[in-house]
Amino acid sequence: MKNIKWIIRILLFIFVFAFLHYFLPQRDIVKVVGNEVKRMDIGDKAWGWDKPDAGTRDNVTRDVRSIYAIRPNGKTIVYRNEDTGWGFPFYFKFDSSDVSAKASDLSTRKDVQWVAVRHYGWRIKLFSIFPNATSIKEVRGPDALLIPWFNIVFIGLLLIILWKLRRFVFGFKRKHIDPVAEDIEETLHEIGDKVENETAQARAGFGGFMKKWFGSGAK
Repeated sequence: MKNIKWIIRILLFIFVFAFLHYFLPQRDIVKVVGNEVKRMDIGDKAWGWDKPDAGTRDNVTRDVRSIYAIRPNGKTIVYRNEDTGWGFPFYFKFDSSDVSAKASDLSTRKDVQWVAVRHYGWRIKLFSIFPNATSIKEVRGPDALLIPWFNIVFIGLLLIILWKLRRFVFGFKRKHIDPVAEDIEETLHEIGDKVENETAQARAGFGGFMKKWFGSGAK
């Protein structure tokens, strides 16, 4: 039973970590080399894709903007550029066209070498999943320091909420559930003792009856 509890805890931790890692904002320092618009067939509930541009119809076939970039180590990375609208995840992104225009400008300018692309999501080549770029900002170079203030504050607040919730649950359990459980346990013990005593008395009475019966038969 103890091993099962640990397995459940580990699986829960992995799920929460993966959920936060996917949806919390991240920033990559890259060099934008181009962007384009592709006509793609995307299912209504396809995982890893967001919504069409705000104000347009939600069709299965739609235009998807992509941003192409190069990391400082020379590896390529592709971002999708989609609106999130008012739904989850709550980035409230309605300016995918503006982000695409900025990416086009940065890819042609000679004075800009490196930019920080703010995004969420993963790049999974097997399923053609791309991170969604939410904004682009110029930086000094590939070694620019990017401190994830939002993630630090969000995770800090989340830990405080979980700590408070844990204290509340354990306090509620200690004040309201444990006394009831103890009363039930005591009642069960009393019932068990009573049943045991009555069983012993019944056995003793039956034994006395048998002795008297056999005794009377012997005479």
